[in-house]
Amino acid sequence: MSSLSTLVMMGVATFFWGFNFPLVHAVVALVPPMEAAFLRFALSALVLIGAVVVLGHSPVRLRNAGILAALAFVGVIGFNLLFFIAMQKTSAVNGALVMGTNPLLTALLAAVVLGERPNIRHVIALPFAFFGVALVVLGNGASLSPSAGDALMIGADLAWAAYNVMVRRWMPAGSPVANLAAIMVFSALGLGGAAVAADTAIVVPDLVPSLEIAVVAMGGTVLAYLLYNHGIAKLGAGKAALFMNMVPVWAMATSALMGVPPSAIQLGGGAVVIASVVYAMRPVPLPS
Repeated sequence: MSSLSTLVMMGVATFFWGFNFPLVHAVVALVPPMEAAFLRFALSALVLIGAVVVLGHSPVRLRNAGILAALAFVGVIGFNLLFFIAMQKTSAVNGALVMGTNPLLTALLAAVVLGERPNIRHVIALPFAFFGVALVVLGNGASLSPSAGDALMIGADLAWAAYNVMVRRWMPAGSPVANLAAIMVFSALGLGGAAVAADTAIVVPDLVPSLEIAVVAMGGTVLAYLLYNHGIAKLGAGKAALFMNMVPVWAMATSALMGVPPSAIQLGGGAVVIASVVYAMRPVPLPS
């Protein structure tokens, strides 16, 4: 049975990612997406390196550098380049809807690559959770006409599903903080190289976008990745990904706090998502 602390950690991780959608959408209106992505992960890398030193954790072994670089390439560089550029070309609502399919994609990949066979509760919960996600993101009346941004979000969605499976299968043993620090260093280097290749200048943004990037780095990167990676280790890739259905629910809640109240349809969809996740996390009774 999943421990309460693990479930709470997953809830916190997805809260920060839900908050990321409206926040990143605001950031890329003021800062080029490649610059914003680089600054986010450069700051995250510095914070995590400092944490490794302060906590006295052992650094990662050289033999693990290859898999950590691969995790960075797929789950950070690939995902976030696609995500940041997509948020410049489509709405936060459309992005959340596309990411609502991630639990299904992850479950399919985990079944093929890891041999994880979802239990009956997981199988039943997935379509209901996706239906709830659809209610949440459609309930504000936003336009859902396909765009290039939506296509980029599909690519980001696939990258995140692959990252979920890779973390479960290949994340090295050792300090989670040190492993994540290495992933963020590789990510910052890769994103910085991509920005240079795209002739994007890296400068310090104005105060407001700088503060927004700092919030995304600390909450939606350092803390969220640590908690989510822990959840994958404890729950498995398929079950952990089910919590991604909570992302648009948290996005709706934070929007309400910012003065944009949800509609009745959105509230109903949020209730369906939460109920589906709770149902899926309950243990399947053994036959008597």
